[in-house]
Amino acid sequence: MNFLDALLAALPILVVLALMVFAKRSAALAGAFGLLTSVVLAATYFDPGTAAAPGLVRPLVGAGAEAAFTAGTILWIIFGALCIYQLQQKTHALEQLRSALSSLSDDPRIVVILVAWFFALFSEGAAGFGTAVALSAPFLVGFGFRPADAVVITMLGHGIGVSFGAVGIPTLAQAELVPFDGDAISVPTATFHALIGWVMLVAMLRVATGDDEPSESDTDPKPHIWRWAAVAAACYLVPMYVIARFVGPELPTLGGSLAGGLLFVGLYRWFGGKKEAEQGNEMDAAKMETGTVLRAAAPYLAVIALVLLTRLVAPIADTLGAVTWSWSLWERFEGSMQPILHPGTILIAGFLIGAVAQRATVEEVKDSTLEALRQLLPVALALGAMLGLSRVMAHSGMIEALAAFTAVAAGSAWPFFSPWVGMLGTFVTGSATASNILFSEFQLSTTTRLSMPALTLLGTQNVGAAVGSIVAPSKIIAGGATVGIAGEEGSILRRLIGPAALYIGLTGIMALVAVYLL
Repeated sequence: MNFLDALLAALPILVVLALMVFAKRSAALAGAFGLLTSVVLAATYFDPGTAAAPGLVRPLVGAGAEAAFTAGTILWIIFGALCIYQLQQKTHALEQLRSALSSLSDDPRIVVILVAWFFALFSEGAAGFGTAVALSAPFLVGFGFRPADAVVITMLGHGIGVSFGAVGIPTLAQAELVPFDGDAISVPTATFHALIGWVMLVAMLRVATGDDEPSESDTDPKPHIWRWAAVAAACYLVPMYVIARFVGPELPTLGGSLAGGLLFVGLYRWFGGKKEAEQGNEMDAAKMETGTVLRAAAPYLAVIALVLLTRLVAPIADTLGAVTWSWSLWERFEGSMQPILHPGTILIAGFLIGAVAQRATVEEVKDSTLEALRQLLPVALALGAMLGLSRVMAHSGMIEALAAFTAVAAGSAWPFFSPWVGMLGTFVTGSATASNILFSEFQLSTTTRLSMPALTLLGTQNVGAAVGSIVAPSKIIAGGATVGIAGEEGSILRRLIGPAALYIGLTGIMALVAVYLL
């Protein structure tokens, strides 16, 4: 694989980055130009055709069909999340939840920890596929955060849980392609996250405070936030690692966030909330009846209950999972979904259950649905363009060309670059699972050729794929859509690149240490 191949393969990605990050254009425009670039390259330099689908027309039609199908599944998730958000606004449930949370703390940074760390990680572990950001970002907006800040915070918060998201699907998919089971791959993956996962929590809190270090002076009404940040990090990362080490890939994110969240709330109530009450704030006045709080939280509680029921109760999961929609073209292009178990369907069910619990009027339900549809339409173009770009690049060999050149150029430094390949896969495809499917066998063959420990570098692939979800344009588009800021994706991406690159860089350094010193 020569340098020209790699340079041309990178061109569509460079076009997208240049337009979004530097020219500050929308994801729709950047995706359209990136898609056009990839199509031109596929037609003139790379060969997307096969014996089953020769020439250029069939591959482009097939890639377009895959992109449209995937966009539809993502839009279904966004629609459900928007319906819930609009309902919560119209029934004033968000105001009630804000008052209820103020009984625990009036510090917005504690709210960020609870919502964008524990709740987002729980949503990621239980449902995945964009649910975490779709639920958490609007929640933060309801608590007074600017929409762009809410998206950045939740993108950072959920990212490290993606490796074991949707009850472990990215890791389990990886295990299907390599001679290691999911339990084995879970250990190095969880080890990397356990050592540096706190980086994302710090990044979240810096956004929540305007990117400034909070003062530790006596005049600061909340002088101990970083101590509580350390507690929050430990509350999630320790059980996450223990579950991954001794149980397997299905429950580290789900179980770690649930156990950690409960532990954190208990500790904060005992040590933090008590001190704040003694300082004379009026949190007691904000306390509400339990029934009122439960009704206000009904859509979220319904989603959590349905996810647990449909994921962890085997007879229900098997029965509902048997309903599948799938299609294929020319034995090469395909798509499938489980309509009943799909996160979008669960979100819609949560919306309807919440409407009943909150005694919403028919007019409120109708208005919530129509407003959600109105916000959804501009997002479809951006998603379609980005996903079209990803499928053309995947089917024409551009992604593989980039990865192969990186491996050859890196040589003995490959452990450092391994997680970057995982991140590249998710950046382009928008899916950590797709990245692992694309590159796990490539990572295995590279490590074998270089006589390096395969399991360690399969872990870095998994970590990179997870962190890639933080900067994937399709994910940013979806997150922005749920808070009504379509068109601002470039500014959001600029704020996410730094933390993601730092995390991947630290992972690469740890991989070098693991390969050569341990």
